Amino acid sequence: MQGRSRDQRDLFDAESMAGGLLEPGSVYAFLAEHRTALFPEALFADLFRSARGRPSVPADVVATVLVLQTLNGLSDREAAEAVTFDLRWKAACGLAVQAPAFHPSTLTYWRRRLAASQRPNRIFEVITAVVTETGILTGKTRRALDSTVLEDAVATQDTVTQLIAAIRRVAREVTGGKDAVAEHCVGYDYSQPGKPRIAWEDPAARDELVSALVADAIALLAHLEVEALPEEEQQVVALLAVIAGQDVEPAEGSDGTDGRWRIARKVAYDRVISTVDPETRHAHKTTAQRRNGFKAHVVVEPVTGLITATTLTKAAGAESADGSVGIDLLATDTTLSAAQGATAVPVPVEVLADSAYGTGEVLAALDAAGHTAIIKPWPLRPAIPGGFTIEDFTVDESAGTVTCPNGLTRRITAKRKVTFGACCRGCPLRERCTTAARGRKLDLHPHDALQRTQRANAQDPSFQQTYRTWRPMVERTIAWLTRDNRKVRYRGITKNDHWLHHRAAAINLRRLLSLGLHRSAGTWTVTTA
Repeated sequence: MQGRSRDQRDLFDAESMAGGLLEPGSVYAFLAEHRTALFPEALFADLFRSARGRPSVPADVVATVLVLQTLNGLSDREAAEAVTFDLRWKAACGLAVQAPAFHPSTLTYWRRRLAASQRPNRIFEVITAVVTETGILTGKTRRALDSTVLEDAVATQDTVTQLIAAIRRVAREVTGGKDAVAEHCVGYDYSQPGKPRIAWEDPAARDELVSALVADAIALLAHLEVEALPEEEQQVVALLAVIAGQDVEPAEGSDGTDGRWRIARKVAYDRVISTVDPETRHAHKTTAQRRNGFKAHVVVEPVTGLITATTLTKAAGAESADGSVGIDLLATDTTLSAAQGATAVPVPVEVLADSAYGTGEVLAALDAAGHTAIIKPWPLRPAIPGGFTIEDFTVDESAGTVTCPNGLTRRITAKRKVTFGACCRGCPLRERCTTAARGRKLDLHPHDALQRTQRANAQDPSFQQTYRTWRPMVERTIAWLTRDNRKVRYRGITKNDHWLHHRAAAINLRRLLSLGLHRSAGTWTVTTA
């Protein structure tokens, strides 16, 4: 059942005895005074529908600990120790000096209940509601979109390790899997602990091991009746199928039917890099800088640095593209909704972002929503270094034609293709245009007109001034978000997305306090607008 904090303070209440030591304007002092107003019992009542059983730790105490835990980047055990021995934490939680903490597993229990509820991110929603009530974002008509990679909590596994681990997992978790592995996986002893004992510097020995593991995986997959398995077990088998196919290819001179395989000389798209956490991915910030983990996406108000919306995805893959995720995230930003009667309508804003968000689809979505795109355009790459780009071709959408730099005009096909073909023969500008024997061809984007307009707008001094002034400010917020917390503590998107929202809530609360957050006559206000 739901527990509740006592209205009467303990004789040795930490806030009464040592509250004067708390730094004014700190998160600890604020929570000590306003904890119950911020996190009332009713906010978490749906998590405890029964009135029977032992009372839980009071909701305002757990919510306070979750905020302080993510703010300080502590584990569950470290947070429980802080509640026991740190007077600041005791004062913030309203506990007595001599009060012991709860068991660390209590935090795990609460996170699971929150994650399974209809409002898993209610702590972030509460802080966002405070932001709205203060009016600090009123009249601020800009939002910045950005993302950053968060490193995972597991070790990256090579192909051999993943194959062995995936087969062992089938034996462990799939109904009848142990017997199936014993009968059909005869190329390797999967009960053998540690790394396979082979001459790793010998390519032939490595290929022989890979061939044996892939053959075992194929045999096991062929034997299992996947459709008859529960959904959780189907996912285990599906993971084995993905791993068996993503990193291997037939050996030289083989078509794959003779059982000879080798590690593929390529990196598979959306490659699974660990069986321990199948949702973590490789991410390339640059060609030289690679991280493994997840991607945190944020919407930031650039003047205050407040995070108005956030989500976490895989670090790579189509569903993790900055543009599509950013647009969806912007639509969930409740601080952009203005009340009109009984409904709320989105408020148009200037959206600032780097070129990763400069796709035609993003520009079209922003235009349809009434937003103004202050987005760095995608760089144009000429077919020939120093030659013409698509910008040098004049597109007339109304006439359905394209004119090349030499003045030749061709029609746009239904699939938005333009072929100049034989007209390029003898063209004096050919050396600056194309090296194709059949002449220049263009594939026009469905939103080519929007992209051209965006490139033209980006040359305007006012556009450049706005971008230079406000777009970089989001880096400050991302620095706050990731400082000493670049590496996540959990496995999977769901748990880490939950953590990210708690982290963003804590960062926002600290930022609001620096802007003068206080409670006056039952209303949240700030002294700095």
